[in-house]
Amino acid sequence: MQRAVVLGGSFAGLLAARVLSDFAEEVVIVEPDQLDDEATGPGAPHRHQLHALLAMGHAQLERWFPGITGELTAGGAQLGSGRAVRFYVDGRPRPPLDDVEMLGATRPFIERTVRRRTRELPHVRFLAGRGQGLLVRGDRVCGVRYAPAGHEHETTLAADLVVDAMGRSSRLSSWLGQEGWPVPPVERMRIDLGYATAAFHRGSELPGTVIAHSTPGPESGYQPACCEPGALAAVENSRWTVVLAGYAGQRPTRDPREFIARMRRCVAPLREVAEHCELQGDVGTFHFRESRRRLFRATSRFPGGLVAVGDAMASVNPVYGQGLTLATLQAHALAMYLRSGAAPHAPAWDYFCRADVFIDAGWKLSTTADLAQPHVTGPYPRGYPLIRWVGDKITQASVRDPEINRVYMDVLHMRRHPRTLTRAHVLLRTARVLLDR
Repeated sequence: MQRAVVLGGSFAGLLAARVLSDFAEEVVIVEPDQLDDEATGPGAPHRHQLHALLAMGHAQLERWFPGITGELTAGGAQLGSGRAVRFYVDGRPRPPLDDVEMLGATRPFIERTVRRRTRELPHVRFLAGRGQGLLVRGDRVCGVRYAPAGHEHETTLAADLVVDAMGRSSRLSSWLGQEGWPVPPVERMRIDLGYATAAFHRGSELPGTVIAHSTPGPESGYQPACCEPGALAAVENSRWTVVLAGYAGQRPTRDPREFIARMRRCVAPLREVAEHCELQGDVGTFHFRESRRRLFRATSRFPGGLVAVGDAMASVNPVYGQGLTLATLQAHALAMYLRSGAAPHAPAWDYFCRADVFIDAGWKLSTTADLAQPHVTGPYPRGYPLIRWVGDKITQASVRDPEINRVYMDVLHMRRHPRTLTRAHVLLRTARVLLDR
């Protein structure tokens, strides 16, 4: 490739640019927010909410940017494993795992570091502007139309490959329709989730804790009966970042008194922060109405020279922390696709097939869990009652048994496919654990 163009310069776009820098003579990131290495940008309104980088996402990030973990921790990020990473279900702690390593850092801090590393790549440059459409010649995309920052007039940029990293608000579908191409269908699940994030001063409380995460489970009917769902992370600048979540009428508000009162109904680490730490700044909220994915492989025709990454492909319930990790795995899929010798001008069916392996896993995990909420009305997969019953039993056993918990957490951290949980040895051990009560 002579030139690849990435539309969007947030996390997924930066990872795609890093991959493309190994294959293209030039990579241009078109980003409307004119971000420098210290800015966070007004785009992606959920950017300041607490984000998780699951174990697989952390490993992939280190793979594409060797040494970045050291840079992040030198800047104040926290790295934890074993008892420093605490997961709770229905208020009960899961067995600790020494090989699950998680990073405590805010998304803006991670993104700034990734952007700086990307900017240092010799073949990558940033261009301040907003994508306005595709340039199509014959059966392939050959560039983009964009408006430079501060200007209303459009200009064009030729490309051998265009990457849509414009997030949930991507206009790619309308652009394809305008050019006479089939529009990818969208699969949706309305979940009506609200979540709120606040920062607290971090002192000597909770020594050795980096991550604490709590969710309701089968014993409470997946409702906040025994404790509020939420999480905290020890992050840069000696802070705790705390997120609380709720569905439908239980969504948290911006009221700091309500936020702290809800923290006092959470598991012990969050209660400790509520009791002893000072709130810094405002409480920020975000309303996530639905999970959605664009089914690119369901179209009858698709132009060559075009792929999508990040939320432009799939955006799932953020409670499960899959977003950043899915972006790293899509970057991996893009690298495997290009390494296979695929021509960038050809339709990228093989890329979408590879990326869908990861998206399917994340989608099935999150949507199956979301269907436990009474206000979520489907669509239900075939055999859902049995799937739900088996999942509940495995969850209950995972809290008691370290071996089942290891498999469960590997699935949660996207190191194994969800179908691993249905293997015979997992189901047999689950039965033994529950029968030995």
